[in-house]
Amino acid sequence: MIQKFFLIILLTLTGCTFLPAQEKGMASYYSNRMHGRRMSDGTRYHRDSLTCAHKRYPLGTMLKVTNLKNNRSVVVKVTDRCGSRRIIDLSYAAAKQIGMISAGITMVKVEKYNAPLTAPFKIEDHDELPELDFEVTESDGDYRPIWMKTDDDGNASHEIKAQNRHEQRAVSRRRRK
Repeated sequence: MIQKFFLIILLTLTGCTFLPAQEKGMASYYSNRMHGRRMSDGTRYHRDSLTCAHKRYPLGTMLKVTNLKNNRSVVVKVTDRCGSRRIIDLSYAAAKQIGMISAGITMVKVEKYNAPLTAPFKIEDHDELPELDFEVTESDGDYRPIWMKTDDDGNASHEIKAQNRHEQRAVSRRRRK
């Protein structure tokens, strides 16, 4: 008993919080009015992102939230703090994934998510890659971009078109006056 008391005091003095492996409680989700507002970590809330607000988990922690009514789960990132009686506030997209939109609040299980330490993509040894042929084709010597083409006097054709456009605008301005 005394050892447990000193452990709690030591954790409190060092700034550590004692978090259970998993917790159960009521969850809600953010309203549409929160869209675009700043979160506690400095980012802006977007209703289509998989984020949440939690009281004690550090910002940036990945949590797995499971709806206890239908056993659907979602992995979310802690980006904000909540101060209500509920243990977690989910973004609209996260709430939609676990099927709690119509209920508004629901009972959930929250646990820290530890991603597997495997390679995201591994090429199988038995797959053979096709051989690529880097053949260079001969270019046609007559092709020149429009900005390089010139008329008989050596003037670039795009400059002539631009000059004609300016002259036409000047004529139309004179007519208006």
